[in-house]
Amino acid sequence: MRPTLRQLEYIVAVHQLGSFSLAAEMLNVSQPSLSSQVAAVEADFGVRLFKRGRGGTQATAKGLECVQRARRVLAEVEALRSSMTSALPFGGRLRLGVLPSIGPYLLPQAMRSLHRDQPELRVIVREENTLSLDEGIRHGRFDAIISTPEDHPNTWQHPLFTEALWVAVSPDHPIAGLDRVEAADLAGQRLLTLDTGHRLARIVYGLAGLSGGIVSDDYEGTSLDSVLLMAATGAGAAVLPDLFTRRQAVHRREVVVKPLAMPDAIRGISLLFSRDLPVDDSHENLVRAIRDAARSLELAVAEPAAAVARSGKA
Repeated sequence: MRPTLRQLEYIVAVHQLGSFSLAAEMLNVSQPSLSSQVAAVEADFGVRLFKRGRGGTQATAKGLECVQRARRVLAEVEALRSSMTSALPFGGRLRLGVLPSIGPYLLPQAMRSLHRDQPELRVIVREENTLSLDEGIRHGRFDAIISTPEDHPNTWQHPLFTEALWVAVSPDHPIAGLDRVEAADLAGQRLLTLDTGHRLARIVYGLAGLSGGIVSDDYEGTSLDSVLLMAATGAGAAVLPDLFTRRQAVHRREVVVKPLAMPDAIRGISLLFSRDLPVDDSHENLVRAIRDAARSLELAVAEPAAAVARSGKA
């Protein structure tokens, strides 16, 4: 017996909510019915998908694999239904994931352009870190993501723009008096950045290796605002992307920002789609809208080109 789509929905819901009873309530079925359907799938596969404990219900290793594959199947079925019943791009609903350091500053203008040209298209935006965006595009939670291309293999990639990096320090920091910051100026300095779930952190670790700077796990920020706050207290030098710096950091009196003059002090940003989905005109229209928004913000916009299929591991 093959699992039905309804059974796959049950399995995904149990994993998402960590509870058979909550999953049954959300799906408007009785708990015994839901439990028996999950048990039927377990019997058919010959594996245990979930284990119950005081902390709730957790997926086993095989259960987690089943959940991931089930999400992809359900996403494909939903995409098929949408494409067959709607003439709108993305079936009328675009699920877009974006880095928190990009979304608030880039998307408002891009979304206005999309709404003007495609008023019936509904856009759902979620801000997540690099690792979560990768999980989302691989498992079908997102139709597209705006992120750093190195971290998302096996995707169709449309380069959007590159960002220079800046350094923010407290006004009494030695770097505050410089016109620009070079590698030698970072030697021995504590560099502040986000946690390692973000590509920016890996870029900063690379810069530290080239300059002799120090990145301490004790000073990882959960957001760029928190990194900026740490810099303001004198904890170190915050490395920030260009868009956030020009839209936010330069207006803060508690810090001084300076351009970072190092060859590797850049971050590339792309629009990425799953390779399971074909490239069509709706993709190009979205790319164009975002590039136009980036151009209006004076970012270094990539030249229009065909999508690049990136393979392998980052």
